[in-house]
Order: sequence, then structure tokens, then C-alpha cells
Amino acid sequence: MPSRYAVRIGEIDVLVVSDGVLPLPTKMLGHNVEAAERATWLNDMFLPPDAFDWSLNVVVVRSGGQTILIDAGLGLDPNLNLPRAGQLVRRLEAAGIDLASVTDVVLTHMHMDHVGGLLVEGVKERLRPDLRIHVAAAEVKFWEAPDFTHVDMPQGFPDALRAAAKRFAQEYRSQLRLFDEEHEVAPGVVVHRTGGHTPGHSVVRLASGGDRLTFAGDAVFTVGFEHPDWHNGFEHDPEEAARVRVRLLRELAATGEQLIATHLPFPSVGRVAVDGDAFRWVPVFWDY
Repeated sequence: MPSRYAVRIGEIDVLVVSDGVLPLPTKMLGHNVEAAERATWLNDMFLPPDAFDWSLNVVVVRSGGQTILIDAGLGLDPNLNLPRAGQLVRRLEAAGIDLASVTDVVLTHMHMDHVGGLLVEGVKERLRPDLRIHVAAAEVKFWEAPDFTHVDMPQGFPDALRAAAKRFAQEYRSQLRLFDEEHEVAPGVVVHRTGGHTPGHSVVRLASGGDRLTFAGDAVFTVGFEHPDWHNGFEHDPEEAARVRVRLLRELAATGEQLIATHLPFPSVGRVAVDGDAFRWVPVFWDY
């Protein structure tokens, strides 16, 4: 299977790595709209009506002598029966990336499918003892007493998310590097807190030599271009998440920069165009 795709942003090397896919109910794409409306969109996209495969994309960035892992994939949670995800460590090895070479980790947020790879048995021991993990302070604070009143997740997910975030904070607390709104991780690599999806959700902006790329984490989903107001089942503040999505997509359409997001189909590299009152996803032609 194709599992990695390379992009160059000026002097910055970017590698998109697939952590696999998550099969989830299609209601997760927009739980605030009628089932018939979701079914129409799925039919128009030639997608199955009941379960939708969400890609899980992770990014490795090399800039200024630093090797930065942006998000860490799902890891392993057998109780949720997600055998097609959690491939990150194996695929990093296949790409020739040693875990010990990673100097920094940036977390867009602390959902299980973004931190779980760091919780796989044996991984922490292979990481550098001076590894820096950058995450918004608001994100760490949120998971001390997370609010799930506005989500619409499949059974079992809230408990699994709580447990993973708690375990992650305990195991890596000494390596966390908290920021409030914005932080430069490496030359041309800046993380910005957006909120919405979670209170500390962040995006990573890359800029070098006139080229730009944004890793949007979970701010953008496949359906979000045509229907940015649809509420995703994993959003803790869905109304704010929709506002964040629209602002980000407008900015990306204006700048013409490239976009990568966690759950867009692999390799998820493309650009955004305005389409009436909504947007249009323009994937790149594969360069190989």
C-alpha cells in the first residue's frame, strides 16, 4: 500500500505518513443535519451509505536540523476493534525514520488518534530523553476534566479518549512544552491554537522560500469543503469548530497555499478554492 508521500516547502522537507484508516459511521460527518441530506452527499460522492473510511495522516517535518513529528496516530486500542489503523511506527521504520532521530513532537490536540502512537509499548524507550512535545496549554487543561456534552461519538469512544489523554499526560508530562496561542517550533514551522474541535486544537503553518503549507489537524474534514457548517461528531464545540473551519478555508483559498489534514484521503495534499458560499477541494496531482 502507498503509505508515504513527500513534499518540499522551500528548504523544509515534509513527509506525509499514513497511520491507516478508521471505519466510522457516516453520521460522524454531520450529526446536525438530516440523514437524507447526508445520504445525498454520500451518494453524490460515490461513497457507501453506512460506514466511511477516515484516513489517518501524520506528518514528519525536517527544518533547521530538527526532525518534527506532527501528531502520532492511533496506536493500539483493541477494545475499539480498529485493526486497520495504528500503523505509524512500522511505516516510519519503512521510510527510514528512526524514532530516536525525532527532536520534537507537535500535537494538534490530544484525541487518541493523535497521541496513541506515543503510548504503544516500547515506543517511549526508543525516543530521545530530551524530546520536546509541543501542545497548547488549553488542551492539557481541557483533558483534566473534559466536556463531552456536545459530541456525537460511537459507543466506547468517549471513555477511550479520556483514558488515552490521561495516560499520555501522565507519561509525558515532563517533556511537554506548553504554549498559549502561537509558538515557533523550528525555522519556518509555527503552531497556532485555533480552538473549536477541542479548546486547544492547533494547526501547524510551514513557510520557506515563498512556499507555504498548513497542516490543519481536525479543523477540516472531507465534507467540510462543501458543507463547512456540518458538525463533526468528534467536535467538542461544534459551532466554534465550524467558524474556525470557515476562517481557515477562506484564508487558504486566498493564499493558494497547500493543505494537509489528518482525515482527508491520503496523501491529503491539495489546495482550497472558493465555490459560491462554500469551498472546493483541489487535490494535487501525485508527483512520483
